[in-house]
Amino acid sequence: MAYSATALRDLFDHDFDTVIDVRSPAEFEEDHVPGAISLPVLDNEERARVGTIYKQESPFLARKIGAALVFRNAASHIETSLALKEGGWRPLVYCWRGGQRSGAFRWMLGEIGWRAESIEGGYRTYRRLVTEALYDTPLDLTLVQLGGYTGTAKTDLLHLLEARGVQVLDLEGLARHRGSLLGEMPGGQPSQKWFETALAQKLYHFDPARPVLVEAESSKIGRLNLPPQLWDAMKRARWIEVSAPLEARACYLAEAYADILADPERLKAQLTPLRRFRGHDTVDRWFDLIDQGEKCALCAALAAEHYDPAYETSMRAVAPDVAARVEADALDPKALDATAARIEAALQSVTSI
Repeated sequence: MAYSATALRDLFDHDFDTVIDVRSPAEFEEDHVPGAISLPVLDNEERARVGTIYKQESPFLARKIGAALVFRNAASHIETSLALKEGGWRPLVYCWRGGQRSGAFRWMLGEIGWRAESIEGGYRTYRRLVTEALYDTPLDLTLVQLGGYTGTAKTDLLHLLEARGVQVLDLEGLARHRGSLLGEMPGGQPSQKWFETALAQKLYHFDPARPVLVEAESSKIGRLNLPPQLWDAMKRARWIEVSAPLEARACYLAEAYADILADPERLKAQLTPLRRFRGHDTVDRWFDLIDQGEKCALCAALAAEHYDPAYETSMRAVAPDVAARVEADALDPKALDATAARIEAALQSVTSI
């Protein structure tokens, strides 16, 4: 039976016991329906082989070889991953376009007695719904941006505010990037499609009657682009700006960027392109601080001589509507808790106007 998904709610809120992605591991890794498990009926090499035969030799031969591989792999999944499923188990299956891969697997599951269904149109249906939500439909949420110089612990503050019940959109967390020159995180960034899946799921579950706090970002985080409807809503949003002393920010950055600061040669390589913008003398001084192991002093210099000027230039260009300013005297855990409370109060004030 084909399952017709006409809105994201049909795939984010459903009553199936398990969602099964039967596409290749590479397709699954790039993007998949949230919560789906990967049970490929063709692995990466098998899919490439069948595709080559289809194009270069014979579509009939490709279908014959593909069918043998699909049923062999499906049987293996039934004997292993699905061996303990009871008779009442109800799975939802999908492949790329709702065709032969998911159809064959759904048929096999149905013959066993499970009430299996497959997504009509497959992954392409899901991807179309995500694209419509993020690219074509105006965002029905009240956003408030949390701005401030680099090192004001905005990400930590967002996490504290989320724990207090505030609706928070952590873009850097979803993008797995700290949103700056030195923002790379271990493991790298997800694909653009998976980033958009994570965004769509997060936005879907927000209450439109309550504000959403989001860290002020550019339209690009690392190599990932913010979808246009989200970016448009962010540009219209009011701001709460947080500030903190340079010394506190420098020590915070030294801890937050510990993974990068621990690799001097990698750090120098990432800073080298700034010679063009900040001058050789400035970057040479940074390199001296790296060689001396002066991490807090280095972070203070980077903030004062690179990040802060860049932020000020951006503020002049964007000219945001800063509705409230919150000053943090320090950035230790106790001080951050107090700052989060003040931001929460400011958020309520800003959105009640």
